[in-house]
Amino acid sequence: MTTKTLSPRPSQLDQSAFVERFGDIYEHSPWVAELAWQRGLSAEQDSPEGLAAAMGRELSEADPERQLEVIRAHPDLAGKAAIAGELTDDSTKEQAGAGLDQCTPEEMARFERLNAAYKERFGFPFVMAVKGNDRHDILAAFETRLSNEPAEERRTAIEQINRIAAFRLEERAA
Repeated sequence: MTTKTLSPRPSQLDQSAFVERFGDIYEHSPWVAELAWQRGLSAEQDSPEGLAAAMGRELSEADPERQLEVIRAHPDLAGKAAIAGELTDDSTKEQAGAGLDQCTPEEMARFERLNAAYKERFGFPFVMAVKGNDRHDILAAFETRLSNEPAEERRTAIEQINRIAAFRLEERAA
């Protein structure tokens, strides 16, 4: 199996071009790309996997406030922003791919209740890499994760955000 290469190659871009190309991988958080570039990129980061690891490390090692900013930059799943058409292009495609644009009125009401309960408990939106899941899987994950301890759920949110970034980078290499 051959490893895909991102084009243009991240390791060959100056900071401005790199941030322009990859600054939107993390929802409304171009600083993740800026820090990954500043740390230095090699041919290893020219693959989706390598760049995802480098950018994911920046988020994972960021101070807690910066992590919270990234978590809070994510929209509610099947929430008001989706209904109003206010999501980023990536989020719109991801939510539609999971069938969130096809929810019944009962499912939408359930999403609204779970989104509110989750935010009340943790202080940030529920984040899940929805690729490969459907709305039923997502609702089940919501129910399960509501019982997590706050520190565990914060770690889970960061892991999920890094998975979303990896999926987005993989899509760009396709």
